Amino acid sequence: MKTDNRELPLDQFIELALYDKDEGYYMKKNPFGKEGDFITAPNITRVFSEIIAIWIVTFWKSLGSPKKFNLLEFGAGNGEMIKVIIETLKNFPECFMNCNFQIHEKSDLLKEKQQLNLKSEKITWIEDIKKNNSHPTIFLANEFFDALPVKQYFKKKDGWVERFVNFKNKKEAEFKEHPTDIGKIEQNLNFNISNEQEIIEYSPGSFKYLKNICSLLKKNDGGILIIDYGYLEIKMYETLQAIKDHKYSNILENIGDSDITYNINFNIFKKFIDQFDQLNSLISNQKKFLTSMGIVQRAEIISENIPFSEKSDLFYRIRRLIDEKQMGELFKVMLIKMKKNKFKTGFEID
Repeated sequence: MKTDNRELPLDQFIELALYDKDEGYYMKKNPFGKEGDFITAPNITRVFSEIIAIWIVTFWKSLGSPKKFNLLEFGAGNGEMIKVIIETLKNFPECFMNCNFQIHEKSDLLKEKQQLNLKSEKITWIEDIKKNNSHPTIFLANEFFDALPVKQYFKKKDGWVERFVNFKNKKEAEFKEHPTDIGKIEQNLNFNISNEQEIIEYSPGSFKYLKNICSLLKKNDGGILIIDYGYLEIKMYETLQAIKDHKYSNILENIGDSDITYNINFNIFKKFIDQFDQLNSLISNQKKFLTSMGIVQRAEIISENIPFSEKSDLFYRIRRLIDEKQMGELFKVMLIKMKKNKFKTGFEID
């Protein structure tokens, strides 16, 4: 991990810590499951991925059941979700036969694990989504955007400062602050981000992805389903955190050995999408989305002929996904699609 004893803007430091070719966190270890540092919804129960598959079929139909379409997952982890989705879609032959399955993965190590786990399936790994074909695309981003590097700005008496990291080596790092022109940042974003804020925390990489995705949706139709932890309030908070061995860690310690993540402010995602006249977005939380898609009923059907201990375990896992004190409220679900498509499945208002 080469640093040349220099100060880096926070997002560049995170990029190095997570994605450095040799020593980045995601480039040298599998962080998923009990042996890793965190567990995602597809690792909790396959029913989650089955429900996403059913939603995909429904959304595909809303696009007019196109004869060719892409299903592209961003950051597919160990490939568990897309694997179950493919198995489930085989029950819907027309949808399955018309689908090009794709993955966009930044980590070569995880890409290898995905290829091993999915070797029996026809999947294409896509480097540059802008170069994709002209078919409608359904994008999936489950806990993808929270892992993209963020910038942080703080409002002081004399104006705004940007957070940097003085990074000498893996064991010596400290936060620094430098004055910045927030107006230039807002000019680049094309919308106001600082109004009534004391803290600004956002990921430039997220908006780069969203811009490319929105351009493809306008051109070819489709949508993106984003599932991630975050909040809807207009006011922004400092949420940056490091996780190691399923516990919170100091961001400036265990560099390259901890995951670094943040809670997405979905309000600024919505602001960004609102710039595209032909697109709109729907937002719900994970509890409402999964329950409206019938996850509890699906669990009841599965549990009819299994031992009580397995039934208890299944419902414990489902509760973890939908309980408001666990993942049900913290995790938000966002759909970005063309305005002309009136599809609302999973996002019906109570």
